[in-house]
Amino acid sequence: PQQETAETFRSFCSAGYFYRKKNSSRKRQPAKMATGVDQAVGMSLVVFSLLLFTYYSVWVIILPFMDSDHILHTYFLPREYSVILPGIAAVILLLCIGAFTAVIMWKNRKPKKVD
Repeated sequence: PQQETAETFRSFCSAGYFYRKKNSSRKRQPAKMATGVDQAVGMSLVVFSLLLFTYYSVWVIILPFMDSDHILHTYFLPREYSVILPGIAAVILLLCIGAFTAVIMWKNRKPKKVD
């Protein structure tokens, strides 16, 4: 048991958890700036998020206080979907996070030692 503990400690140290080698041959590279494509994709994601937030906010907060025959109601789904759609999105998000975690854990697993 004591030898296994020492080996575990050495493996942690060699992996760089407790210290880093002072004479490392690798030098840090400066951070690269985002390209025009990266900035365009980022900006489109921000705009899409703002539009989705605005649409959902109007749908959930403003429409219940308007008359049901108002013209604005024609641009929105029935009110029941305002709960159903985010619920489905949350389940899909949790499934994706779980699948990603499972894949990462599967790739990083270590084979068992056979004596």
